Amino acid sequence: MDSTVTTGTEENVWGGGNQPLGASYGKLMMWFFIVSDALTFSGFLAAYGFSRFKFIETWPIADEVFTHVPFFHGNYPMYYVAFMTFVLIMSSVTMVLAVDAGHKLQKTKVIWFMFLTIIGGAIFVGSQAWEWATFIKGDFGALETKGGRVLQFVSADSGDRLALRDFAATLDEERVDHERKNGIWYYKGDALPSYSLNEVVEGVKSNPNVLIRTETINEDGHKTVLSRDETLKKLNDAALVVEGANLIRNEYGSRLFADFFFFITGFHGFHVFSGVVINCIIFFNVILGTYERRGHYEMVEKVGLYWHFVDLVWVFVFTFFYLV
Repeated sequence: MDSTVTTGTEENVWGGGNQPLGASYGKLMMWFFIVSDALTFSGFLAAYGFSRFKFIETWPIADEVFTHVPFFHGNYPMYYVAFMTFVLIMSSVTMVLAVDAGHKLQKTKVIWFMFLTIIGGAIFVGSQAWEWATFIKGDFGALETKGGRVLQFVSADSGDRLALRDFAATLDEERVDHERKNGIWYYKGDALPSYSLNEVVEGVKSNPNVLIRTETINEDGHKTVLSRDETLKKLNDAALVVEGANLIRNEYGSRLFADFFFFITGFHGFHVFSGVVINCIIFFNVILGTYERRGHYEMVEKVGLYWHFVDLVWVFVFTFFYLV
C-alpha cells in the first residue's frame, strides 16, 4: 500500500500537464532559456580565461586600461566600472520589489519599481556605450612593432604614461588621409593616425625623458620599462602608430584582449538592452491594467527572472574580465 501511495505521488509531481513542478509553461520556458544562455556565457568566459592565462605575460592590466570617468580627467582605475556594476545590481533589487508588489496586486508599487529598474538598465547601457567609445578612441597612443607587439611610453621621472601628443615632433612631410570627407575617398587605405611614425620616433629621440614600456609583465606585476638605450634601440622595430583599439589593433596590448572585450561585453550589453526593451513593454502593460485584469502579475515575475540572470552574468564578467 505504501508503494502505491508513493507511485501515485510521483505521478502527480511528474505527470506533466500545464504546470509541471508547480510552474507555469511560460515560467518553465524562461528557465530553459536561462540555462541555455548560461552555458553560452560560460563558454565565452572559459575561452577568455584560457586565452588570458596562455598569454598572461603580455596581457593588458585592467587597472591601467579602464581608468576613465565621464567629465573628469585623471587616473581613476575601475571607478566607473564599479559604478556601472552597482547600478545594475540595484536595478535587480528594484525588480525584486516589483515582483513582490505584483504578488500582492499592488499596481502602483509595481509601476514605480519597474520604472526604477528601467532607469537603472538604461544607465548601464549608456555607460557601456560610453566605455566602448572611450576604449575605441584611446587616450595615449602607442607604436606597434613588426612582430605585432605594442610599445607604450612613460615618463622617466614619474613613471606615468605619456600620450603621443606630449612629445611627438612636428615634421614637414606629406601625408594623405584616406577619408571620404577629404575628397579622396576613391583611394584605398585607412585613416591616418594623429602623428606619423617618423614624428613619434623623432619625438622620442629628442626627449630624453621618454622611455618605452613593453607588453611584458615583470615579477612585480607591472609592465617592463626599458632603459634609455634600450628605448632608442627598440624604436628600430616600430612599424606603425596605433591609437585606440579595434578588432585589428589595440594600443593597450594584446589584440585578443580587445576582441574579447568587444565580444563579451557587447553580447552582455545586448542582453541588457533587450531586457530594458522588454521591461518597457511590461511596464506599459502594467500601467494599462493588463495584468490587473488577469488577476496576476506573472509576466513581471518572468521578466524578473531574465533580469536577475543578466545581472548575475555581469557579476561573473566583471570578476573575470576586470578584477582577476
